[in-house]
Amino acid sequence: MTQSTQMPNRTNRAIRRYIKLYLLLIRTSIRSRMQYRFNFALGSILAALIQLSEFLMVAIVLAKFGAVQGWSVYEIGYLFAVMTFSKTLYRTFGDEVHHLESYLVEGELDQLLTKPLPVLLSLMPRSFRLMLGEVIQGTAIMIWAFGGMLGSGQITWWAIPQTVFAILTGAVVLFAIGLATATCGFWTTRISMLQNMTEDAAQTAARYPLTLYPNWMGGLLLTAIPVGLVNYLPALYILRGELGIWVFPLLAAAACLALLLALRFWTFGMSKYQSTGS
Repeated sequence: MTQSTQMPNRTNRAIRRYIKLYLLLIRTSIRSRMQYRFNFALGSILAALIQLSEFLMVAIVLAKFGAVQGWSVYEIGYLFAVMTFSKTLYRTFGDEVHHLESYLVEGELDQLLTKPLPVLLSLMPRSFRLMLGEVIQGTAIMIWAFGGMLGSGQITWWAIPQTVFAILTGAVVLFAIGLATATCGFWTTRISMLQNMTEDAAQTAARYPLTLYPNWMGGLLLTAIPVGLVNYLPALYILRGELGIWVFPLLAAAACLALLLALRFWTFGMSKYQSTGS
C-alpha cells in the first residue's frame, strides 16, 4: 500500500475514533448529570419557567391589545419556539465554539493544536451540554401554538415535518454565525461583546416578526446576521402560505452556504492564530 493511500485511511480511522469519542463523551456527560438527578431536574424546571415568563409577558400584552403587525400571539409563539429549538441544538453540540474566548485567553487552544484531528473537531466534543430547560420551554410553547393554529384551521399537520426541517437548518445557520463570531477572536481575543450582538441580541430580535423593524435592520437579520432564516422566513410559508415551496430548498442552500463560509473563515483565522506562549 502506497503512502498516498495510507493517508486517507489514517484520516478515516481518526474520524471514526472521533465519532466514538464524541458519543462516549455524550454518555459520560449524561451519566454525570444524572448523579444529581434532583438538582438537574430542579435546575431544568427553573430554567424553563424563567424563559417561559419572558414569552408569557409578551402573550399577556398581545391578549390585551391584539395582534402585532398582523401576527397573532400563536404565530409569535411559533417564532419563539423555533428559535429556542434551533439554538438548543446548536448549543448542545457546539457549546465550546461559543466559549472559544476562554481557550484563547488561557492558552488552552495550543493544546488542541498538538492533536492529530483538526482543531474544530477536537474542540466540539469537549463539552456536551444538556439543555432540558430550553427543551421544556420550546415544547410547551410549540404545543400551545400548534394547538391554537390547528384548531383554527390556519395550518395542517404538514406543518410539523416542515417545522422540523426549519429547526434543523436553523441550527446549522446559528452554528455558522457562532463559528464566524468565534473566529474573530483570533484577531481580537475577546469576543463576548461581539457575541452579544451577533448571537444574543440578534436571536432575541428574531423572536418577533421582522416587519416590526426598519427595513435596513430586517435586511441585516436576513443577510449579514441571517437569524431571520431560522424562523421568520419559514414561518411566512408554513403559517401564512406566503412565498412558495421553494423556501425549503432555499433554507437548505442558505444553511450549507453559511456553514461553508464560516468554515472557510475559521480555516483562515486558524492560519493567523498566534500562540499565547503560555
